[in-house]
Amino acid sequence: MNRTAAFLALGILLTIGASAASWAGGAPGGAHTEAVPDPNSSLTPEQKMERRFPQKVRVGDLIGLPMLDYDDRTMGRVTDVVKTADGKIELISTCCGYFDWSRHQVAVPIETVAILARQIDVLDITREAFFGLASWNGNDGTKLGDDETIRIAISRR
Repeated sequence: MNRTAAFLALGILLTIGASAASWAGGAPGGAHTEAVPDPNSSLTPEQKMERRFPQKVRVGDLIGLPMLDYDDRTMGRVTDVVKTADGKIELISTCCGYFDWSRHQVAVPIETVAILARQIDVLDITREAFFGLASWNGNDGTKLGDDETIRIAISRR
């Protein structure tokens, strides 16, 4: 069998496999099972976080991790972790539009995200809402040290 025939056969098999998955009721779009956050949920963000089995994590290990949406598209990277005056933990992330033209930093509440390996999934904020968050000015909290420990929810596939 020559290379052209082998590639043609492989293409046909992949097409049949993709069609079979869609016939079997495969989830449309994205890698996650939930298309968008449920706006009708009666749970508070803190209750949602507790249901996601939060675990201890070193703050320094979060710095630099990508923040991903439901389709695993990077929306920014964690630059700092801060504690607000009312005791809430927020992840400070770069927030960039297409081609990095509108780069700024935003504060993302820890209750709205979950960690999965070396990435942070933004679960309770849509992609559009993430890019619409107000710019973080650096005066709204106390930066936590790299060796401090916080709790973050865990995610799964």
